[in-house]
Amino acid sequence: MTRLISHKRTRAQESSGAIERMYITMRHLFNRGFYKPMGISGETLRESLLILSPEIYGSITEDKIELEGLLYVIDRLPYGIEECRFINLTSDEGYKNSHFKPIIPAKRRRNCYRIDDEQMNIEITRGRSEIYDILTHLTFLYIESHKIMKQVMINDEGEVIRDWKKLEEAVLIKKNLSQKDKEIALTHTANFLGRTFEEVNKIYSLFECESIKNRFLNIIYFLGKRAMEEVMTDSQRLITFSPVLRERLGHHIHGEQWALKVKKTLKNNGLLSRPLHIISANMHSVLNSLYAPKALANELKNEDGIAIFEKLSNSKSKLQQKVNKYALENGMTYIEDESGANINVQIFDSDYFYEGPVDMVKEDKPVILVMDYAFGEQAYETMDELLKPFIASGSRELLNLISISIMGKAGILSGKKGDIMIPTAHVFEGTADNYPFKNKLKKSHFGDVDIDVCEGTMITVLGTSLQNRDILKFFHTSTWDVIGLEMEGAHYQKAIQSASKIRGSISPKVTVRYAYYASDNPLKSGSTLASGGLGTAGVKPTYVITEKMLKQILV
Repeated sequence: MTRLISHKRTRAQESSGAIERMYITMRHLFNRGFYKPMGISGETLRESLLILSPEIYGSITEDKIELEGLLYVIDRLPYGIEECRFINLTSDEGYKNSHFKPIIPAKRRRNCYRIDDEQMNIEITRGRSEIYDILTHLTFLYIESHKIMKQVMINDEGEVIRDWKKLEEAVLIKKNLSQKDKEIALTHTANFLGRTFEEVNKIYSLFECESIKNRFLNIIYFLGKRAMEEVMTDSQRLITFSPVLRERLGHHIHGEQWALKVKKTLKNNGLLSRPLHIISANMHSVLNSLYAPKALANELKNEDGIAIFEKLSNSKSKLQQKVNKYALENGMTYIEDESGANINVQIFDSDYFYEGPVDMVKEDKPVILVMDYAFGEQAYETMDELLKPFIASGSRELLNLISISIMGKAGILSGKKGDIMIPTAHVFEGTADNYPFKNKLKKSHFGDVDIDVCEGTMITVLGTSLQNRDILKFFHTSTWDVIGLEMEGAHYQKAIQSASKIRGSISPKVTVRYAYYASDNPLKSGSTLASGGLGTAGVKPTYVITEKMLKQILV
């Protein structure tokens, strides 16, 4: 009798299964309306995250506290969230018109409101990807909090170690600590965090915040304190989803309002019938590439172009303000988003700066629409709504759309930070969905720049914080031959293909361009997102990609 050969699951398969369970669980909890992250209802999320052990969360499975992962998460959550027992995820429900002051996380554009000492409300206006992002980060945060609790509690009666008492004294002072007192507090904190004094002293300043004194110590203390309360008094932390959010999610409410305002602006400015080129990018590279040479003619005399662009990367600089002023006087219209989509828009009328062929009339000169970055699934919502016909007073006008260009930052699997990736297809992680396309940008177009460029398939992931080495190595080394990962590509392409090939809203011959620059390499230690951003190193690839896109649009 032939023996059955048992199949042993690989780490990549286990990780893939963990991601699938997490997303199914998160959708279930959302439909339920509430859950306790460290209770039975949050158990599947916790277990799946620990099995997955994403690179960005570092030593989540170890007893020592993960500091870089903690910094990454805290930068994407509102100030003071570690103090709150109740986290309420809401839709845009009018808090902006109340006395509550919005709290905007350092690395995420979302409005949050501290309702009282115990409750934080977080507005969700960018779709399911935003909910996944927040719940994943909160799960990590609460796992770390229980690790702190286990290190400082001596027994079930609530006795704590001396190091914890010293940290509590430093935090409850509520004033700036002297250098001596700070180092004493950090020494005690390092002891139960399982980290060296050097490590905690180095990261202390990275958590600094004007509104919260000694923020790093405050975060560690309240994470541990809330975890102890859960164990001692059963005062469990609770995450809820407002009824309005549950009702609205998936209905494109914010995307529809956003797109309507954009198309109304085009119509009112007489630009709706002109040749249109849409670019999804940041709010500075196209602006500066088009206007900085003239606006800063004197400043550019003795400066290299990239050096000027590095100075312009600070949006508050006087040079950037000068470029903005010049652009607004010479063909740029700026639309600040008020829909909640958190996507601002710039419209450039090339009649102000583009000569074109001698016989070209104004009606043939292109209009460039730059939309700020979308977030995950929000890319489908916004692009889908934008590409629909403009309907007003019974009339139905189609966009005269010529091209769509997507530029963004992404994780690279076969290179280093600052390299450029040119995708030939997007594969949507966790599904069989794949989107091959003809990219108007080619690797050969970048042969004149000293930046490494790779070309191939890119994977659109459900969340960058849920990737680990095993999954990424599988995608990179298997026949998928994936060169990088990002969060929006498949969603954009799904909207473009449905509008051009099924719904007939835009021409089936519309040109598409995709290019990404590498913000991190999750397969390399010290090169993940948690290790810090690109800084000015990202300026060169950003402007190189912008230049190549504009050259194809305007030449």
